[in-house]
Amino acid sequence: MSELMKAVRLHAFGGPEVLTYEDAPKPTIASGEVLVRVHAASLNPPDLYLRDGYRALPPEWRPDPVFPLIIGTDVSGTVEAVADDVTGFAPGDAVFSMVRFPADLMKGSGAYAEFVPVAASELAHKPVAVDHAQAAGAPMSLLTAWQFLIEVGHDAPNPFQPYPHQPVLLAGKTVVVNGASGGVGHLLVQLAKWQGARVIAVASAKNEALMQQLGADQFIDYTRQAADESVCDADLVVDAVGGVNMERFLRILKPGGALFLVNPLGFAGHEQARAQGITVSSTQVRSNGPQLAEAGRLLEDGTVRVVLDSSYPLEEAWRAHGRAMQGSIQGKIVLTVRSA
Repeated sequence: MSELMKAVRLHAFGGPEVLTYEDAPKPTIASGEVLVRVHAASLNPPDLYLRDGYRALPPEWRPDPVFPLIIGTDVSGTVEAVADDVTGFAPGDAVFSMVRFPADLMKGSGAYAEFVPVAASELAHKPVAVDHAQAAGAPMSLLTAWQFLIEVGHDAPNPFQPYPHQPVLLAGKTVVVNGASGGVGHLLVQLAKWQGARVIAVASAKNEALMQQLGADQFIDYTRQAADESVCDADLVVDAVGGVNMERFLRILKPGGALFLVNPLGFAGHEQARAQGITVSSTQVRSNGPQLAEAGRLLEDGTVRVVLDSSYPLEEAWRAHGRAMQGSIQGKIVLTVRSA
């Protein structure tokens, strides 16, 4: 009989109420893997989409799951065991990771649990200077910001466009970050500043002080003034929000500028962008342990920090998802694992 652990599992798609805290088989590890005892996990948009069955996608693109499944990708914890062929990690090491993404995008990566198996190639040692909650809030958001602005780090086909995404030089450039207070947005602001850019942060009024603390040179409260009516000649706009009328940002970019779309679905301005000489690009974040370790050094030395919106115990994951659905999130929402 297999050992058991506590986990949050889905037995059907639906609202936050379908997240069930219960006993589940404790996972075993395969070749190349590390078993991580989870201290904290964080919420990301794909968690909400999968819980809901990706209903926004066309039916042919929706997951065909085998229930029950455990969602969640981002973890911070300690190494419980390592496979015989794994080097560089040992029991007791503090680690963090974005687990099997996008490989397990449609079936869940298993992070909402007491234990999760992780490929050693996707794992990094946790920065000593941050606690497990902050480390758990970092992987997907930090890797997304890193792969958009600094280095893609892989040559996998781009699911959003026929050409690879290429970061642009930021030193001395003007960068606009839309959705600057969100999980990805607040890290985009900090990475752009680290690279020497002048950063204009777009968010709601309650986030102005935070944006100043994170180094933004200018703040725009989108509820009072539209960024596309108050900015001109920007070199780069990074839209971390998505949705309708992303084309509006083309009018604030100089010829030769770039528009990076974290969620490009629905963008309809490609012809206009070509006419203006503007590059429009996106990419899908991918798990990358060495890259996470490199970005983690900025967490270690305080150059970048992860802002936490709120924290919930693992057994109240349904409440955390409810909070996420309310919107106006400042940073990341984290789940803590009591037994850890």
